[in-house]
Amino acid sequence: MDGKQGGMDGSKPTGPRDSPDTRHQLSLRTLITQGWLVNIMTADHVSPLHEARLRGHPSCVKILLKHGAQHGASIQPESDLASPIHEASRRGHMECVDSLIAYGGNIDHKISHLGTPLYLACENQQIACVKKLLESGADMNQGRGQDSPLHAVARTASEELVCLLMDFGADTQAKNAEGKYPVELVPPESPLVQLFLEREVPLL
Repeated sequence: MDGKQGGMDGSKPTGPRDSPDTRHQLSLRTLITQGWLVNIMTADHVSPLHEARLRGHPSCVKILLKHGAQHGASIQPESDLASPIHEASRRGHMECVDSLIAYGGNIDHKISHLGTPLYLACENQQIACVKKLLESGADMNQGRGQDSPLHAVARTASEELVCLLMDFGADTQAKNAEGKYPVELVPPESPLVQLFLEREVPLL
């Protein structure tokens, strides 16, 4: 019996072309070929790029960017909505972050109530995204308001992220709106306190 005919139950074999991501790609390419607008917005201000990023379809993100999808969350030049790179960074969608950066996404885009993509990645402990953003030139001291990415990771007591930010030159002596250094936000029982002190933080 030819194994290519299907399974024992008569079901059809599946392959790469049958995967959900491939089907989405084919549908997307068909729509674009038919003149579908890649920057069309829903009533909730969700763009196709947002939708592809939210669903974790990096291949669709690349297709949309290639055909002129805007990096911002809204067609309006100024918006408080999260941009695709903010959402991708927050959720740890590394391939999407990579594509957005490659197509000129603003890695230091600061939204008042969200902060920068780096800040969101740090706040949600998305280590791979934090590293990618830093390696791509993100400002390691720009966060949300006066709260820096280092303040964010100090709260979570993430040693790996603290070390990563420090290695890229994060300011350990920056104060937030409450006048606190990052070290003051570290849980007192955490060994990170000693690490901060070793990096020449002013003694408190």
